[in-house]
Amino acid sequence: MADNATHRYISSFFLVGIPGLQDFHCWIGIPVCLLFALALLGNSVIIITIKLEPSLHQPMYFFLCMLAVNDMALASSTAPKMLGIFWMDAHWIDFDTCLTQLYFIHTFCIIESSLLVAMAFDRYVAICIPLRYTTILTTPMVIKIGLAGITRAILMVLPCPLLIKRLPCYTKYVINHAYCEHMAVVKLASANTLINRVYGISVALSVMVWDLGLIAASYTKILQAVFRLSSQNARSKALGTCAAHVCTILVSYTPALFSFLTHRIGKKVPPSIHIIFASLYLLVPPAVNPLVYGVKTKQIRDRVVGLFFPNKKISGN
Repeated sequence: MADNATHRYISSFFLVGIPGLQDFHCWIGIPVCLLFALALLGNSVIIITIKLEPSLHQPMYFFLCMLAVNDMALASSTAPKMLGIFWMDAHWIDFDTCLTQLYFIHTFCIIESSLLVAMAFDRYVAICIPLRYTTILTTPMVIKIGLAGITRAILMVLPCPLLIKRLPCYTKYVINHAYCEHMAVVKLASANTLINRVYGISVALSVMVWDLGLIAASYTKILQAVFRLSSQNARSKALGTCAAHVCTILVSYTPALFSFLTHRIGKKVPPSIHIIFASLYLLVPPAVNPLVYGVKTKQIRDRVVGLFFPNKKISGN
C-alpha cells in the first residue's frame, strides 16, 4: 500500500531528451536555440510589420498575425525546457508543470491547424467570390473565426490532463522525450489507459481529417476557379497569392503526419528519429513561417525592407 501510495503521488518526471543521443545533447541544443530565436524574431517582425503598414490591415494578414502570435507561444512552450535539458541537464519536471506544458503544446498545435483552415477559407473567398470578400470577411468575422479556433482547441485538449490526473498510480517516471507529450505521459501509468489512448487518438485524427479535408475542399474550389480564368497572367497572380499558405501547410503538416504515424505504426523507427521529428514539428513551422511569408508576400517583403533599410528604394514589381 505504501508503495502504491508513492506511485500515486509521484511529484515529478524525468525527461530524457533525445534517447540514444544524450552524448550529443550539447550540440543538438544549438539548432534548437537558433530555431527558437528565429521564431521569436521572425514572428515579431511579421506582427510589427502588419501593425505599422495600413495596407496590410486585411483579413489575410490578420490571420497571419494570429498565426505569428500562436507560433511564438508554441515555440516558447517547448524550446526553453528542451534547452534546459540539452545544456543544463535540467531533466526533472514537476508533475503539474508537465501536465501544463502538455496542455499548452497540444492546444497551440490545434489552434495552428485552425488558423491554416481559416487562411484557406480566406483564399477561397478572395479567389472564388471576390466581390463578396469585404462583406464576408469583415473584422468582426475574422475575430469570431479566431476565437472559434481558440475555443475549439481549449475544449478539445482540456480532457487530456484531467484524464491523466484520474489515473490511479504510476510505476515509472522516465519520459523518453524532450518535452511532455500526451501519449508519452499516459504510457507511464500503471493502470487501464484505454480511455486516455482512445481520446488522444480521436482528437488527433479528428483535427487532421477535418482540417485537412476543409483545406483540400477550399483548394479544389480555388483550382477550379483559377483554371476557368482565360488569362495566364491572371492565373499566375491568383495562384501566387496562395503560394505562401501552401508552403506553410506543407511545413506544418508534413512532420506532424510523420510523427503521428511513426508513434502509432512505425515500430521499427528508432526512438531518436521519432523524438527528433516530434521536436521539429513544434520548432520548424514557427521559425520557417515568417520566412515563407516574408519571401512570398510582396507587401510584407517590401515593408520589412523599408523597415530595416529606409533609404533603399523598393521596386514597384
